[in-house]
Amino acid sequence: MALQLTNTLTRRTETFVPLEPGKVSIYCCGVTVYDLCHLGHARSYIAWDVLRRHLIWSGYQVTFVQNYTDIDDKILNRAAAEGSSMETVSERNIEAFVADMASLNILPADRMPRATQSLDGIRALISELEAKGAAYSADGDVYFAVMKHAGYGKLSGRDLAEQQSNADGRVADVEEARKQHPFDFALWKGAKPGEPSFPSPWGAGRPGWHIECSAMVRAELGDTIDIHLGGADLIFPHHENEIAQSEAASGHELARYWLHNGMVNVGGQKMSKSLGNFTTIRALVESGVSAMTLRLFVLQAHYRKPLDFTPEALDAAATGWKGLNAALQLTAATGPAPQDANKPQPEIPQPEIPQAGGFPWADARSRFAAALNDDLNTSAALAVLFELAKPLRALANRIERGDPAAAAEAHQSELVARCVLLQELASVLGLKIETEPAKADAGSNGHPGAGDAEIQAQIEARLAAKAAKNFQEADRIRDGLKAQGIELIDKGGGLTDWIRA
Repeated sequence: MALQLTNTLTRRTETFVPLEPGKVSIYCCGVTVYDLCHLGHARSYIAWDVLRRHLIWSGYQVTFVQNYTDIDDKILNRAAAEGSSMETVSERNIEAFVADMASLNILPADRMPRATQSLDGIRALISELEAKGAAYSADGDVYFAVMKHAGYGKLSGRDLAEQQSNADGRVADVEEARKQHPFDFALWKGAKPGEPSFPSPWGAGRPGWHIECSAMVRAELGDTIDIHLGGADLIFPHHENEIAQSEAASGHELARYWLHNGMVNVGGQKMSKSLGNFTTIRALVESGVSAMTLRLFVLQAHYRKPLDFTPEALDAAATGWKGLNAALQLTAATGPAPQDANKPQPEIPQPEIPQAGGFPWADARSRFAAALNDDLNTSAALAVLFELAKPLRALANRIERGDPAAAAEAHQSELVARCVLLQELASVLGLKIETEPAKADAGSNGHPGAGDAEIQAQIEARLAAKAAKNFQEADRIRDGLKAQGIELIDKGGGLTDWIRA
């Protein structure tokens, strides 16, 4: 099965075909470095890390570029509040970003350009747009003329005429009075007293947010790239404006595939500072939540769906990770040395699997690949990992209890094959061994057997199998859960509940 991706631009799930065979160019919108990274960043960058790892594992040569926005009103406001500088705030938070991403085992980007280091390209791009009549200057500001781009609104599905009609009658401020159209947006902002500024043909000032990414994509990857990534909150206006600017300047399509991840809710409410439910990655890890528990929690949900963060869901992920971690630790003791996650490299190991009697390792690997090829169905991919890990986890428990026969069993060919394959597939999902114990699972009520996270992953895999009309696989998953004392209850609307029998 070829890789299928849901393209926001076409609103369809499409077979991925790169511009150049065997190579993939990706641009991921990065952070505005005014504060620590939060759960929304974790959700987004873990998802795109899995996409990148899967492409590498599938044999592609991937060039992954992610930017830093280090010129922004939020940074300036933070610097003013602290009595520091834009550079001080940016550098502190870039350092924190690097540390947080490393803790989550996210591969560092091949290149991470900064807006402050891309000013020549930004000014050149604005000049091109002005020369083409797609931009105009007004009192030191430069605006993009949305009416000059016939395709404006094609990503978000917004109708420009309808938006203008809805805006009629509102009170215009000074900036809007300078615009030719209410939805024209700033490419260059004239300098304000006391703010950092940079020279330009239009006077001292600084670039607008949208033009920064257009210039960095162009400088790093060219006029047209394979995949552009970001959160769903960036579809409009940021990505819509990126497309308009870049395509008006180059005459070429900016990106062939646009992928967007769903947002994070906390207890059913949108995460926001105003609601007091804003949580940073660092605060979670420092509270005792292991980084891999957080990664597993994110991977349990499809990247395009909203992710609801609750203590119960996190506890379920902790139990699931505890079992996988035990299996991976056994893998490290009996199989090849695991990849050093503290120095992640953009290569995913593909070791030779030992011959192992009746162990269907090839089937497990193909089901894992099919899950990720199905628009990055990480929950179904996790189900394969849990399946591989089950006997290893049980064996690890016996070894921990001092069972004298268990250590010898660990070197049997079938278990060694499981170990090698588990290590390979876990690395594609970016899951690494942790020596610190994960939090206890509050949702398992002390019952032995599968944890809530493992059960949910198996249910998601079964639902995916049924959707693909692979009823034999769906029945196999149901029977496997039933053997563990888990009874599935199919309900209307494609939902499935479960109880412990």
